[in-house]
Amino acid sequence: MIVTTSLLEEIAKLDPPLRTAFIEIMKGIEKAIGDVVTRRDFLELSERVNRIAKAVEELAEAQIKSEERLSKVEKALKELAEAQKKTEERLNRLEEVVTELAEAQKKTEERLNRLEEVVTELAEAQKKTEERLNRLEEVVTELAEAQKKTEERLNRLEEVVTELAEAQKKTEERLNKLIEEHIKTREQVGSLAHTVGYFLENEAYKYLPKLLMKDFGITVEGSLIRDYIEVSPNKYEEINIIGKGRKNGNEVIILGEAKTQLKKSHIDKFISLVKKIEKFYPSDKILIFVTHQTSPLVRDYANKKGVKIYFSYQFV
Repeated sequence: MIVTTSLLEEIAKLDPPLRTAFIEIMKGIEKAIGDVVTRRDFLELSERVNRIAKAVEELAEAQIKSEERLSKVEKALKELAEAQKKTEERLNRLEEVVTELAEAQKKTEERLNRLEEVVTELAEAQKKTEERLNRLEEVVTELAEAQKKTEERLNRLEEVVTELAEAQKKTEERLNKLIEEHIKTREQVGSLAHTVGYFLENEAYKYLPKLLMKDFGITVEGSLIRDYIEVSPNKYEEINIIGKGRKNGNEVIILGEAKTQLKKSHIDKFISLVKKIEKFYPSDKILIFVTHQTSPLVRDYANKKGVKIYFSYQFV
């Protein structure tokens, strides 16, 4: 069997299973050659062996290239596995990020929904505010008009007040004159009242003795007079009618007042005066009032208080 060195080198490069199969083929060829070998067959066999060797070389080359490619594929697969692992890790992180983003998006949508509600409420509030502003503008406009009218009225009022002030000034001047005249009139009336009062008292002094004798059996001793009674040191009370008399031999003090128009208050004041001078005149007293007129109620009141009333028309 013709086995070249190069053939052996190529066979050595084959994978063990391929190498074993090739050796078995070579053994079969060797056996066949051992049975019957002619030159022509040998040549054909050599040619076939060369072709097989060439094929083996090609297979070896292909095997080498396959191994190289397999190595590259393995390396690529390893790189792909690493990349896949990194990709999965990135995908996991991405899923986490996406999940977080989804949660954030959900929260964002919720916030957006709330924000939309707030914006809607704000829009409604703004609308109402604008309506209120419009109404307020109308009110302000009306107030401006009213203010304008008020100012016009105030201007007219100021004119009227100025006129009234002038009129008031004139009125005060006239009033001062009237007051002066009234004071004079009161003085005159006072003088007249005193004159009337004194006239009534003077008439009473003349006619009372006769009336007291007639009504009470009192004889007036001396004259009835107008006088002042000292009720305390340097303090005097005026009494219109005062005098002494006798009744049934007993002393009687005659006390009285003269009023042109008798009132209930005059009676109360007179009784109070009588109480003040009681200690100065302990004797029995006859209390009288002289007047031009009075009401029936005052008459009854005087009667209850023990006061005798005489009218000016009785002085005849």
